[in-house]
Amino acid sequence: MDFKDKVAIVTGAGQGIGLEICKQLVANGANVILNDLDAALTKEAVANLDGNEGNCIGLAGDSSDMQLIDKMVDSAVTEFGKLDVVVANAGITLFGEFLSYTPESFFEVMKVNLGGSFFLAQAAAKLMKKQGFGGSILFMSSVTGHQAHENLAAYGMSKAALEMLAKNLVIELSPYKINVNTVAPGATLTERTMSDKDYFGTWQKITPMGSPATVNDIAQAVLFMVSDNAKHITGQSLVIDGGWTAVSPSPYKK
Repeated sequence: MDFKDKVAIVTGAGQGIGLEICKQLVANGANVILNDLDAALTKEAVANLDGNEGNCIGLAGDSSDMQLIDKMVDSAVTEFGKLDVVVANAGITLFGEFLSYTPESFFEVMKVNLGGSFFLAQAAAKLMKKQGFGGSILFMSSVTGHQAHENLAAYGMSKAALEMLAKNLVIELSPYKINVNTVAPGATLTERTMSDKDYFGTWQKITPMGSPATVNDIAQAVLFMVSDNAKHITGQSLVIDGGWTAVSPSPYKK
């Protein structure tokens, strides 16, 4: 896919899925604003992307902070002249039983997963409307937004809400040629998940395709959804889970 001269913002991209999305964007010619909460990860990620066809600039900080959101959008314009693509990938997972889940955990999940995504999309859409040539916005959902998962009530509802947000924005943003979609990964091999020694084996057994996803599996789908080839796709959610939601066996059953 050709992203030459396209300009993108990707949040939560210091490692894992977000970093792979950035790698593939710059390899295909895009200029990228790469964000992560961790400043060291942000710096390392940008350094590793040097030498690609596109360029990458790092902006570390909380993706739900309004000042940072404005800075990311402004930087796309000041550094690269425009904004074409936004991937709101940043999110947090705070496990906990429903009956004992704390307000602090609940509102932190909603602030990052929903607030950060909502207001980044808002700021980007305002600019895209002004630019007059459209754009693509993608939210990172999850299979837990489709299928109940133990100890993830707050996280799952935040991801389901992002899918409804994408549908709703079809009404308001289609007149400006801005398409909005979500990608919903299932079990995926990342630095975080692979720290669990049982992760691969557990999901290998219960995933119909025989293994959890790789970050490349997710990033390839994201690139398609934000490419010019998918401009007529909007308000949709693409589940990438090797078939797990079709059968939905629990990873907790012994």
